Amino acid sequence: MVLWPMEASADKEARNGITQEAWRSDELASSSMNRLRFVAKPPMDLKVCIIRVGGTNCDRETKRALEDLGVKAEVLHLTRLLREGNLLEYQGLVIPGGFSYGDYIRAGAILGKQIAAKLGRELSTFIDDGRPVLGICNGFQVLIEAGFLPGLRDSEAIQQAALTTNSSARYECRWVHLLHENRGKCLFTSIIPYRRVLRIPIGHAEGRFVLLREKEKEYLDRLIENDQIVFRYCMPDGVAAMGKYPFNPNGSIYDIAGVCNPSGNVLGLMPHPERAYFGWQLPDWTRFGKPPAYGDGRLIFESFVNCLRRF
Repeated sequence: MVLWPMEASADKEARNGITQEAWRSDELASSSMNRLRFVAKPPMDLKVCIIRVGGTNCDRETKRALEDLGVKAEVLHLTRLLREGNLLEYQGLVIPGGFSYGDYIRAGAILGKQIAAKLGRELSTFIDDGRPVLGICNGFQVLIEAGFLPGLRDSEAIQQAALTTNSSARYECRWVHLLHENRGKCLFTSIIPYRRVLRIPIGHAEGRFVLLREKEKEYLDRLIENDQIVFRYCMPDGVAAMGKYPFNPNGSIYDIAGVCNPSGNVLGLMPHPERAYFGWQLPDWTRFGKPPAYGDGRLIFESFVNCLRRF
């Protein structure tokens, strides 16, 4: 059995990113040991399906992260998943990052409509059962295009949101700071303290979160009221980016980087937690002599795995 430390810090420490520093420095980690608790890995009988199609390119990193937490993660091509019809045999689902079908038409559009048309009923049952679904970058775009996010009840709207071209009109690849804004609804951040600042990388050309223009204010107010906003782009000290580039790298409304559905078991986010899972993935670990054990992305996957134990 492998154990790993998870800090239970106060809000002020959370905003200062103490977890990142503790993982980067043995001295800090040892001095903070009285404030750390340990979480055991779950058994391998937990199964997660990772969907891939042509253009998917983050499935292996996602699989490795989940397997490090003791989960049996299987990468399945969508064609095979549709043929076998066994989605409900899994406790969780991940739609990973990449450029599905070359992002033709627009990012995530083809795969999103394909899932809605051919897997929609089964996936709706999966979600209604409370099983967790995670969409990372292109996966977030897919969930938006398929209509599973943001999931606001509105019979008049076909698609309530979109992830469109970055305001910089170019591909953005950088490390960003994320403010955890969710007050408890989202299952994927259950172990992350409210207003904790995380550092996770992005890599996208179409990540600007926008809402249906005619109902923009109404929808934004409802997302806030429903506690569906999970992550916002922010400054390193946790102050909201307020649209300022490059802290908000794409021009998303309200600095939104990730949202969940009204039930909290479907999360879509543009940053890549699988690229900030291990400490050696951090861009500046060499400043500390040796890589720390883990990065902030692990907190999201750990919360994900905690959800799986219920099924």
